[in-house]
This record gives sequence, structure tokens and C-alpha cells, in this order.
Amino acid sequence: MLIQFSVGNFLSFKERVNFSMLASNIKEHKDSNVFSINGKISLLKSAGIYGANASGKTNLIKAMSFAKHFLLNSAKDTQANEKINISNFKLSSETESKPSFFEFIFVWNNFEYRYGFEVDQSQVYKEWLFRIDLAGKVMRESELFSRNNKEIKIGTSFREGNKSKKQFRNNALFLSHVAKDGGDISAEILKWFSTFNVISGLQDIHEKFTIDKMQDIDFKKNIMEFLKNIDSDIEDLIINIKKKDDLLKDNAVPEQIKKIILEAANNSGNKDFEMINITSQHKKFDKNGNFLGMKNFDFESSESEGTKKAFGISGPILDTLFEGKTLIIDEMDARLHPLLTKYIISLFNSSDNKSAQLIFATHDTNLLDKRFLRRDQIWFTEKDKFKSSDLYSLIDYKAKPRNDASYEKDYVMGKYGAIPFINFNKSYK
Repeated sequence: MLIQFSVGNFLSFKERVNFSMLASNIKEHKDSNVFSINGKISLLKSAGIYGANASGKTNLIKAMSFAKHFLLNSAKDTQANEKINISNFKLSSETESKPSFFEFIFVWNNFEYRYGFEVDQSQVYKEWLFRIDLAGKVMRESELFSRNNKEIKIGTSFREGNKSKKQFRNNALFLSHVAKDGGDISAEILKWFSTFNVISGLQDIHEKFTIDKMQDIDFKKNIMEFLKNIDSDIEDLIINIKKKDDLLKDNAVPEQIKKIILEAANNSGNKDFEMINITSQHKKFDKNGNFLGMKNFDFESSESEGTKKAFGISGPILDTLFEGKTLIIDEMDARLHPLLTKYIISLFNSSDNKSAQLIFATHDTNLLDKRFLRRDQIWFTEKDKFKSSDLYSLIDYKAKPRNDASYEKDYVMGKYGAIPFINFNKSYK
């Protein structure tokens, strides 16, 4: 479970900012929107990020995604001679020669970990890992390792790091190398990062994950129930997957199509290339309302964009809820009805949800409702006069909202900042 993420000197973030899922000491929706870990840490089940276009919402999520990807992949041999794909804040001379900063604080297997690093395109400058035993009587943070360029200091509880101490690269994370060399603690930490999932509401690449999950009969039942709960009239979805080799052997497939399949497989570099067709089934009735049977439709061409997106994200959402993971969605409300967006968030803000977390970026002001979200669940991004992004929550806002305040109305009026400044008096001829 995520406690806090910090980033600095990355894309539009010049100064270090902290995004926190730590619940504040307020009573709002305490039984539904908050969960506790061993009675020692109270965390939020969801949080929404608001702000004008280009204010930094997506860049915050990109920072999370980069840090995860870099940790999971930097020790691979294929990355040995590559530059690190990172971009610092470009609009200040102060940050030109400084590394970017990333830090996660999270809970995994009864330990609270604090892991971070500083990096530029050429190398990792600093890296650190600390932990707290949440099952212990004393909440004391111990150092597992710290890195300053190529110098590594190994803590007594991280002896697995000694094996990798002299073998890691400048452009790779030490923790990645330790996990690659068989370290138990490091492998567990990478396992948590594999449960920390980042997706975009504007892309459909996560649909493949949903399709794969539907191969499990019980999971498919939950997906179909999810679609019916959002007022979809789809009765069933039939998934037809054909592997590349089977398609090439199929005499019914025209030779021209086979050439296209081979080109697509070669261009993507995917040896396991496959073609997926989804058929949606709807009930058909006569003029008297008598049921006649099922009518099949091609899912891709016949269903609405909203239905297709709802299907695509249903897999990651349900998997996150069932497994207690953390899911981040950029452009959460894109192509979705406001009530559907609210329904998805309500699945997390529920007493039935024990530990799953949803973090989403959105423009949907309908969600800014004190009957639905706590003040510490509402975050804003805003750029200053130097075009650097700032990040703050409503709970920390200097002018505390009144008890009878409308968050949505006040936000649109600009009381919390984080809105675009538009000249409505300007006309064009």
C-alpha cells in the first residue's frame, strides 16, 4: 500500500513535492474511505488529482511510472549501454545540471519501506532503502543500504547486498542488481512495485490484461457483473484468440492477410503475436417483447467508446480490488459517464474494500462532493509564474473550507486555485 510518493526536478516539477495517501486526523468518511494497518497507520483508499490542462497531473503520474519501470528494468543486460530515459525541469538554470529525485514510502508484508534515488540521463547518483518493522513494539526506522555514486553502505539487515556491491553499473539501480542476484528482501520490494500499476484512461493497452483475466471463469463472471452494474445490456462476451502460427497454417486465411500478420509480428518484435476478436451478445425481442434469442455483434465496431473503455479498465480495477493492490489511472473520466466514474471510485471507498487503493487524475468536478470524498482525498496541481508545478491537497489549503461549503462550486470559482485562466471576453473575427 502506498503511503507517500515524492518527486523533484522532473518534467514540470522543479521543487520537490509530496503526494500522500496518509489519512489525516479528521472524521470524514472514516469508516468507508480509510483503512488501518495494524492500528498504526491509517491510509486512504482513493485520491483524486485536479488541475488545469498542462498543470502537472499527468507528469506526476509519469514520475510514478518512470520510477517503477526504471527499478524493474535497469539491471537488465539490454540496458547496459543505454542512456537513462529521463527529463528534468528545463525552464531553470538551477536544475540543468542536477539529478531528478524520486522516493516511495509504502507498506509490504508488515514492513514500512522508504526507497528512493537521484538520477540523470547518464547515471544514478544516490539511492537509499530504509524500513520499519510494523509488527515490532518500537517504530524505529533502520537503514538497509545507502548509495553515494559507486559507494555502497550495507546495513546489518541487508547482507544480501554484499554479493552485488562490486558488480552494479553506474546507470542502474543497486536494488535492481541485488534482486537480480537473488536477494530476498529486494525481490519482495520489486514484487510490491509489480502490484503498483499505472494506466492511462486514453489508451486501450490495458484491454489485453482484461482479456487475459477473462480466461478465468470466476474472474469473467465478475467482469460481466461489473458491466451489467453500469447499465450495459451485454449478456456475454465471447473471446476468440488465434495465435500467429495457427493463423499462418489456416487455409481459410487469405495469403495477403498472412503477409500482413507476419509483418505485424516482425514489426512489433512479438514472437507470440496473436489476433483477438471479441463478440458481444445482446438479447433480441419481437414487437411484443418476446425473447427470440441472442444476437451477436463485433465488440470493437458495434459497442460505444464508453463501453469499450469500461470493459478495458474493468480487469485492472477488479484485480486491484481483489488483490489489495494500488492502481493509478490518468484521465480517469475520459469517455466515461460521470456516474460510472463515481461508481468505480465508490468500489474503493467502501467498507468491503480492505486495502486496495485508487489514485486518479480527472477533470470531473461532480466528484468534488463532501458526501463522497474527504478533504485529504482531493489534490490539486498548479503552475507558478515560473511554470513549475506545485502539488497540494484540500486538507492543507490555507483557507479551510467552511462546513457548508460546496467543494465543486468553490473549485470552479477558483477559490482553491488549480484552474485555467481563460479570457471569456476575447472574441475572434
